[in-house]
Amino acid sequence: MSTDLKLGLNLGYWQRTADDATELVQTAERLGYESVWTAEAYGSDAFTPLAWYGARTSRIKLGTSVAQISARTPAATAMTAMTLDHLTGGRLLLGIGASGPQVVEGWYGTPFPRPLARTREYVEIMRKVWRREEPVTSDGEHYPLPYPGGANLGKPLKLITRPLRAEIPLYLGAEGPKNVALAAEIADGWLPLFVFPEKIERMYGPSLSGAGPGFDIAAMVITVITDDVRAALDGVKMMLTLYIGGMGAKSHNFHADIIGRMGYAEAAEEIQALYLAGRRDEAFNAIPDELADGISLVGPADRVRERLELWRKSPVSNLLVMGPRDETSLRTLRDLVLG
Repeated sequence: MSTDLKLGLNLGYWQRTADDATELVQTAERLGYESVWTAEAYGSDAFTPLAWYGARTSRIKLGTSVAQISARTPAATAMTAMTLDHLTGGRLLLGIGASGPQVVEGWYGTPFPRPLARTREYVEIMRKVWRREEPVTSDGEHYPLPYPGGANLGKPLKLITRPLRAEIPLYLGAEGPKNVALAAEIADGWLPLFVFPEKIERMYGPSLSGAGPGFDIAAMVITVITDDVRAALDGVKMMLTLYIGGMGAKSHNFHADIIGRMGYAEAAEEIQALYLAGRRDEAFNAIPDELADGISLVGPADRVRERLELWRKSPVSNLLVMGPRDETSLRTLRDLVLG
């Protein structure tokens, strides 16, 4: 149980047509938000917007939610993280994730199998880089250093620049029970995409049992302060329609799997079938309101305040709100969450 919640702002992907969010981030910092987060898939990257916002703020922490491990080698991510952490005075929170086979193999052109083993190796190498205790080597299957073969001239190297912090806080984006258990074992926090607070203990209790003190469960939550609850829930359902129906192959959709583990397996199967058949309006209508409401915080302030109690009673320790784009909403949420 986490009665005291931290509060962050999740901006998601940077969009070319969107306004610069600098003013919004500065407002969040002024109002006491602890962190701001950006994302990447196969469009904008996660680090460049953080550098932009970090140069225009002084306190708010800067998180990636998430940087995809197939996009960069472990050494490249470690270098990028070290540089950004230095430039912003030690404010980086590095969230990484394995993504899914469609993006990994279709966009990055690398194999997806064994994502947990790849993630473990990735983290081990990054931490070796940051600690600078010796030239970095790895005998792992996925990221061997030096590379065996090629010109046969590779040599172990040590990071030239001394990091500001030898231990940059590391979060894993994870949905499956085994991946969540890996986060609890090797990371400082977990970034779940969909959380139904009343169900998280049943779904992930055993996976989280290995988490150490201070392990941060930073849940991404669609949050809308509005008197029109119906319209807000429909917005959540539109997002779920895409993620359940189209974000993954028919035989391999992690998002549909997590909805199934919440107790909506039949609905998830129907939604995906309708979506893939091109019947998207029917897929939208097949999403239960109870599901959309359970994973979000929408409605008038009093309704959100009441539903926040469910989150305070859960293992979630950090709310990363997605949706607020004005000072009034940011202030209302600050008052509701932080008091």
